[in-house]
Amino acid sequence: MRQLFDLFCPFGNINRFILRSLTQKFTIFAGMKGLLVNCIYGVLYLLSLLPMRIHYLFSDFFYLLVYYVVRYRVKLVRKNLADSFPEKSAEELRKTEKAFYHWFCDYVVETIKLISISKKELQRRMVFKGVEVIDEMIENGQSCAMYLGHYCNWEWVSSFPLWATPKAKCGQIYHPLENKEFDSMFLKLRQRMGALCIPMAETLRRIATFRKQQQPIVVGYIADQVPFWNNIHHWIDFLNHDTPVLTGTERLVRSAGHAVVYLDITRPRRGYYVGEIKLITRDPKQTKDYELTDAYFRLLEESIRRAPQYWLWTHNRWKRTHEEFNIRYDEDTGRVSLEPLDVIKKRKGLL
Repeated sequence: MRQLFDLFCPFGNINRFILRSLTQKFTIFAGMKGLLVNCIYGVLYLLSLLPMRIHYLFSDFFYLLVYYVVRYRVKLVRKNLADSFPEKSAEELRKTEKAFYHWFCDYVVETIKLISISKKELQRRMVFKGVEVIDEMIENGQSCAMYLGHYCNWEWVSSFPLWATPKAKCGQIYHPLENKEFDSMFLKLRQRMGALCIPMAETLRRIATFRKQQQPIVVGYIADQVPFWNNIHHWIDFLNHDTPVLTGTERLVRSAGHAVVYLDITRPRRGYYVGEIKLITRDPKQTKDYELTDAYFRLLEESIRRAPQYWLWTHNRWKRTHEEFNIRYDEDTGRVSLEPLDVIKKRKGLL
């Protein structure tokens, strides 16, 4: 069960170790990996054909198993919630914790449903408001960057092309999986509604290509992950934490001159989401350093505080502290050392 939920928890790396372990056991014959993935996809496809109400019955069962039996990352979720909302009582925190696991199990079955759900049905369940703001930009030949978080069902946001003007090319940045067969399976899932998946390493080249072709694009960026040590350039106060944040998206959209919006998602009831497009700026080149990043995290925090159960609390978001960063940072070279912490402390005379 832990492996199943790690598989469908797409916070950056979808537990590559587990995917490798699953496939390495089936390499006796050539092509066995592909066969395994096809079998998994076939089973998931058949499950996806079930009515949504049956999926939620499975979700209710999974909730009991995941929360009360497996205890999937419960200690981490509990700590994240307590540290983020010190003003809440123990009873309120436990209520939010249980609500999170209920939603998390819903998210898993909703993602499986994405394999076969019709465009019409998904448009009924994932509604976008304020699309005219982006359509106007596209009509004027301006591309747009859409910030969103791991909040509510971000996988269903891949249906945005069904709402946007046909003149727009819609895409999303993603981390390719090490296992090509699993990567192909998830690409098929995320591109069903017309969104183009752009590998992170190819982002600059793809955007430059679209600009050369004079093709306006709308690109989704999920930017609430924890950055690697050597990618930390900015810290903010986020959910009562001193938080290192990714700034690459800001640098990219400022250089490209893309307008910037935030997708504020709500969940009015089970199985239904509304994504409201909120304009941050039409001219990012006029903003100051980190202004866009700060605006994004401010809006994301507002979303989370409104309904905290819909953010991905199972991620160890605050594992990199400012204190450890200061120890790792070398003022002479301007770089962050990736050596074991004890080695750095010993060299700096901190032990």
